[in-house]
Amino acid sequence: MTTPGKFEILHRDPASSARCGLLLTRHGPVRTPVFMPVGTQAAVRAMTPAEMSELGTQVVLGNTYHLFVRPGIEIIEKAGGLHRFMGWDLPILTDSGGFQIFSLSKFRKITDKGVEFSSHFDGARIFLGPVEAMEIQRKLGSDIAMVFDECAPYPCERDYACKAVDKTITWAAKCAEQPRAEGQLFFGIVQGSVYPELRERCAEELVAMDFDGYAIGGVSVGEPENELLAGVVNGIGPLPESKPRYLMGVGDMRQILEAVSLGIDMFDCVMPTRFARNGTAFTRLGRYPVKAGQFKDDMRPVEEGCSCYACSSFTRAYIRHLLNVNEILGVRLLTIHNLHRYMAFMREIRAALEEGVFSELRKRYETLEKMMDRN
Repeated sequence: MTTPGKFEILHRDPASSARCGLLLTRHGPVRTPVFMPVGTQAAVRAMTPAEMSELGTQVVLGNTYHLFVRPGIEIIEKAGGLHRFMGWDLPILTDSGGFQIFSLSKFRKITDKGVEFSSHFDGARIFLGPVEAMEIQRKLGSDIAMVFDECAPYPCERDYACKAVDKTITWAAKCAEQPRAEGQLFFGIVQGSVYPELRERCAEELVAMDFDGYAIGGVSVGEPENELLAGVVNGIGPLPESKPRYLMGVGDMRQILEAVSLGIDMFDCVMPTRFARNGTAFTRLGRYPVKAGQFKDDMRPVEEGCSCYACSSFTRAYIRHLLNVNEILGVRLLTIHNLHRYMAFMREIRAALEEGVFSELRKRYETLEKMMDRN
């Protein structure tokens, strides 16, 4: 493999659509399935790039809208691009800013040409459309640039979802025409809310544009889990097996496992870092609140058997103390643990696919989940 964008499927699960693959980018290969920590502001919260690399992180995310607002694209260009600006020499994926249509709904006005925002920072007027979004990502120099799309809210009427899909398709075609940074890959985004026929149509139209990869968007926006998984099923059907598939914003480990079985290769979510700031630890047996009083004199590590720095060096009691006195070290240690758990989880999935035991892995996690539910 020598060409950025080439995606090779290395192993397949005979009992499902799960696969293990290798995606080449300008800043190195990415082994899939992969979880990508979110670094909206050009940093993964509380973590250094060296720490992220030591945990086995392969890709991090940046956000076009937020980086455009602060510090501004000119500053990042002056630094030599986003990789040099944030000191990260492995792959970066940038969201187009389309998700902010959903998340900043109080601050925007949507037209056929794009979206006008009132900056959440200082109220300045900002316009983002397909041309602007791709130009910003070109200047950022990300390895994977997402096309500009409209992420519809949940719930929404079919008419609204239909118009959002129409814009997403039109904007995607415009994005595909834009110049890109050297070796930069463009990924299309499937929208359609909870309407199967809209998701299928959106996917088919995007596939005809021949993007380097495809994402399932508009999920994990408040809908129940059955609707989330249905959105994956309805969107993934028309997507080519030869291209990587990315499920946006999904970080629940059980949902990741199910999505992998449906053929998803890439994931991102703020859960491991955001939950750490709220004092919640992720483990193989589920998650729990380290800040709870029952752990005030608990001398066990955050997760028994875990080899991360936090678990190798500190106790639940100590980390709980740090969190409860608002010492930043507590958040850092819990973030290190949570990200370690996610990276280990994805390595476990890849190993199971390589060894042909993915079905056994799913059953093992289902058994653990039932045990936790009984407890």
